[in-house]
Amino acid sequence: MSTYTLSKEEVDSLSRNPSILRCSQKTITYTYEFKKLALEQYHQGMSSKDIFRRAGFDLNTWRNDYPRECLKRWRKVVKKKGIEGLVESRGSKSSGRPKTKGISDQDKIKRLELHIRYLKAENDFLAKLRAKRAESNSGQNRNTK
Repeated sequence: MSTYTLSKEEVDSLSRNPSILRCSQKTITYTYEFKKLALEQYHQGMSSKDIFRRAGFDLNTWRNDYPRECLKRWRKVVKKKGIEGLVESRGSKSSGRPKTKGISDQDKIKRLELHIRYLKAENDFLAKLRAKRAESNSGQNRNTK
């Protein structure tokens, strides 16, 4: 995690760039289109610094390896999740317990009904698994007699 913070002027300048989705003093979020284009240009042999320069970024304000690290991170995401993984997902992580404060009773009922369906499917799966194991164990017992 970087401890570098952007000045208000840098945030304002970056926010005007069409390749930026949003920008704060601590984070820069690039558009999906820019990430995709940058990776295409990189695979065609263009350097990471040239890609960022062409997009209108002043590289003098960043660490020397910043553009390369961005492309490296984006390539890793594409390798793991595919090109659609580049769509911004910060703040929409599905891990952890779902938020239930402030939701309507109807939404709570829907959520609980879904949970019940999931548990029933899980129980059915486990029952089939137990039956297969019992079947294979009884087959082994017959062969050993």
